[in-house]
Amino acid sequence: MSIRKSLVAGALALASVSALALAAHAQEEVTITIWSLDKPEQPAFNLAKEFDEKEPGIKVEYRLIQFDDVVSEAMRAYSTGQAPDIIAIDNPDHALFASRGAFLDVTDRVAKSEIINPENYFAGPLNSVSWDGKLFGVPKATNTIALYYNADMFKEKGLDPDKPPQTWAELIDAARKLTDPAKNVYGLAFSAKGNEEGTFQFLPWAQMGGGSYQHINTDGAVKALETWKTILDEKLASPDSLTRGQWDSTGTFNSGNAAMAISGPWELNRMSDEAKFDWRVALLPVPEVGAERSSAMGDFNWAIFANSKHPDEAFKALEYFASQDDKMFEKYGQLPARSDISLPPTGNEKKDAALKVFQEQLKYAKARGPHPEWPKISKAIQDAIQAALTGQMSPKDALDQAAETISAVTG
Repeated sequence: MSIRKSLVAGALALASVSALALAAHAQEEVTITIWSLDKPEQPAFNLAKEFDEKEPGIKVEYRLIQFDDVVSEAMRAYSTGQAPDIIAIDNPDHALFASRGAFLDVTDRVAKSEIINPENYFAGPLNSVSWDGKLFGVPKATNTIALYYNADMFKEKGLDPDKPPQTWAELIDAARKLTDPAKNVYGLAFSAKGNEEGTFQFLPWAQMGGGSYQHINTDGAVKALETWKTILDEKLASPDSLTRGQWDSTGTFNSGNAAMAISGPWELNRMSDEAKFDWRVALLPVPEVGAERSSAMGDFNWAIFANSKHPDEAFKALEYFASQDDKMFEKYGQLPARSDISLPPTGNEKKDAALKVFQEQLKYAKARGPHPEWPKISKAIQDAIQAALTGQMSPKDALDQAAETISAVTG
């Protein structure tokens, strides 16, 4: 054979090998789908894109879904065998899917993972992905609530801005001194709205009073609702606290029409832009000095559907997402669900001081539930709040009724 023929034969052989390799690669590449509420400027969209680029053998298809459609669409997709591989789910909805076997049990995978370590997570977020002693997902991000206060108003009314209210009694006392009808200033802004936001804000008070969703009518929980009723009856908070969500109620504080507000870290950027005064953040007041602390816990979790055809690749994606937790705040302004991550300084002293308080508060934040019937449980709590604060029932009777409803729901 001539050298020329030999080269041609070699080239053909290499081409055949390359074609086979490409065909094999094409067969090996798998596609995983991810559903999330996150828009292009938010974490999930970008993490999915990064993982897609990082893993040549895995193609990622991302779908943006609307908040009101998440549960219904996800359950419908699962029941018809068309569920995505991965979904970002609101933490109180997680148990609904986990308890029905819709989410993949990742306990063993997490145990073997060199990236995901359960001990690194705050207790609340970790509890929200747990069911029956097993893990059915990984926390995506988290948030909580604390007490914002106007230090300038504290000074004006003779209160020490370095000593914010520590107990419920001190909170009411400060609210009374800070309320100034002549200047259209309320002592406190919070949300008691008849939806999940109302439960989100009230449940920590009940928990600090020794209650829980299973025991919502303990003496301490009743005292918590009585405290809320005192605040509204004495007009220490705006009457529309019953109908406004957290965003609008905190806007009252930002505008200088409330001296204190109960809200979360999602307000920090707006606060920095809008509040023209010395604002600070403190831990939520407790029933009495030394009492157990608690706080609400929000945000979403990652989960893999149990009928995913590519669970290993999906879990690999979750590991990548978890590996980026230390960039969650810096890139997207969201708090990582982990206690082992220090937040980088923002350059804004007020914001940095507030973030330290929120991270401290997260140590005490508790998941709503977890329970598959959370919407019904929450509705019972919402109804009790509304009934008590509008005077239809006493706080005790309202919470007793809620307890009966919840007991019937939970069996």
